[in-house]
Amino acid sequence: MPIKNRIAEFHPDMTAWRRDIHAHPELRFAETRTAALVADKLRSFGCDVVETGIAQTGVVGVIHGKSTASGRTLGFRADMDALPIHEQSSAEHASQTPGIMHACGHDGHTTMLLGAARYLAETRNFDGTVVLLFQPAEEGGGGALAMVEAGVMERFGIDEVYGMHNMPGIPTGAFALRPGPLLAAADFFDITVAGRGGHGALPEQTADPTVAAAALLTALQTIASRNTDPKTAVVVTVGGLRSDSDAHNVIPDRVTLKGTTRYLDPALKGWIKDRMETIATGTAQAYGCSATLDYSYVVPPTVNQPDQTRIAAEAAARVAGADAVDTQADPTMGGEDFADMLAVRPGAFILIGNGDSAGLHHPAYDFNDAILPVGSSWFADLAESRLAAS
Repeated sequence: MPIKNRIAEFHPDMTAWRRDIHAHPELRFAETRTAALVADKLRSFGCDVVETGIAQTGVVGVIHGKSTASGRTLGFRADMDALPIHEQSSAEHASQTPGIMHACGHDGHTTMLLGAARYLAETRNFDGTVVLLFQPAEEGGGGALAMVEAGVMERFGIDEVYGMHNMPGIPTGAFALRPGPLLAAADFFDITVAGRGGHGALPEQTADPTVAAAALLTALQTIASRNTDPKTAVVVTVGGLRSDSDAHNVIPDRVTLKGTTRYLDPALKGWIKDRMETIATGTAQAYGCSATLDYSYVVPPTVNQPDQTRIAAEAAARVAGADAVDTQADPTMGGEDFADMLAVRPGAFILIGNGDSAGLHHPAYDFNDAILPVGSSWFADLAESRLAAS
């Protein structure tokens, strides 16, 4: 792979950084050690500005090119948080914190952007400014939105924003992206079905919320199967069902369903919630119960802009070769809060192959260190090409 020679030279350093971060994982908005490591590295590289404590534990670094006459500024984002998963690994760099691990590769994302920062701070072969956004709390914490609300786009004058995520199953160091929706919205819901409990032997004296909840669980699937155009991707998943009784012979007063909805079309936002409320209310009433919906919009679809997608794909082709870049990748129903940055600035999100590894969020997952210089080179090439000196 034609990665940048200078970046290849410090590949061993990046591997050491990545494994150190992996061994010391931190959950969302608690990435204090990781943030301190990032800030120390950025200062040692000679970044022009390093700010910490943004959106609680976020870090921003700024690198000016040899010239800034273009007046253009690119934002590059990496996420830093880990997951509440107990690692199943015999690696020497395995998590030293029981119950927490980097099961999604954010340790690698942070390291790849650090590698690009080191190279860009040394060379500065571009006309403009690069802003490095090290984000907390991607895993359900709304860290991207928190950084946006902290004003990073306006304060640092960011014109376009780009991000990267590793993907198991894509060949090592290959790239995949597409214009338009690449990843789905991720919304969460809780539905409480309230009835009238009683003895399990006397169901006629109750309004059984368990039976109503069971019917509702099935009925919710009609949102995707009967209310949505079959060509439109929608997922409604009930991930948990819990009653307020654990006894074998008690009909409870309440049962709660919780789950997630996923969709690629931003126009479906709101409609799915409304349809869910209608189905929940009607189904519960049919069984003599009531239903209350608590619906949270967590992240919108990750939508790549056409021009920035082309620019990102061209940089990937220069790094990995055109044959290793899928520019019409199938969208996935996973969510990514980088969508909140793309909602306020044009940009693109790209996937880099982690090879034949365990899947994301799996306790045996580990980031593939072989792709560190590939990802760093992509960020570096993007800066040098998009901010090419005239």
